[in-house]
Amino acid sequence: MEYIQITKENLEQEHICCAISNNKDIQVSSKKAWLRDRLDEGLVFLKSTERGKCFIEYIPAEYAWVPILADSYMYIDCLWVSGSLKGHGYSSDLLNACIADSKTKGKIGLCILSSAKKRGFLADPKYLKYKGFTVADEADNGIQLWYLPFAENAEKPQFKECARHPHTEAAGFVLYYTHQCPFTAKYVPILKQYADEKGIPFEVIHITDRKTAQNAPTPVTNYALFKDGKYLTNEVQNVNKFGKLRNG
Repeated sequence: MEYIQITKENLEQEHICCAISNNKDIQVSSKKAWLRDRLDEGLVFLKSTERGKCFIEYIPAEYAWVPILADSYMYIDCLWVSGSLKGHGYSSDLLNACIADSKTKGKIGLCILSSAKKRGFLADPKYLKYKGFTVADEADNGIQLWYLPFAENAEKPQFKECARHPHTEAAGFVLYYTHQCPFTAKYVPILKQYADEKGIPFEVIHITDRKTAQNAPTPVTNYALFKDGKYLTNEVQNVNKFGKLRNG
């Protein structure tokens, strides 16, 4: 497998989204705009040459759009390999490249979000454990911060206090999201329109800057859905999923 790193020079030409091939799709354009602004902050997006079917995206933790305290760590936004490419060691290639790059840049370890049991849109905890990651911290909603230190005495990363007890004060549904995940650009407006048509209280909060993301009331900021103050899910919802979740 050959890999290529995204730069400002090749961003427009390269395929970067999980399952979207049309470069004019709002999901692609929103993600590329988000990436473009992060590249100057040290974000690395390393992908296979096979139309982005496997990639890793990581950034120095001080620039990560999550409420964590992780000085000198590298934060992994996403490590994704499609089903047809699993089992060939590509995820290990990407993770090893991230480790080598992070050590070269003087980082003391890696960190990433996961959970005790596999959840959609989060790293697989079984894979992380296999690769030597352990849990550094956990929020009340079961979202965990895993880490891979490069030295035994490396200080553990942790969630900021605002993310330890995820909640909102508003009644009804409240959704926090960013364009770090490409699917939000399509499905958030659809869900909002559906809720409005059905008369469902539904507030949308689009996080558009790092400071807001780093002080959000949720450990997951690219998609966090609440109902009557209680955290529900980090999985991007379509109308059918939302209907089941709402009535469940």
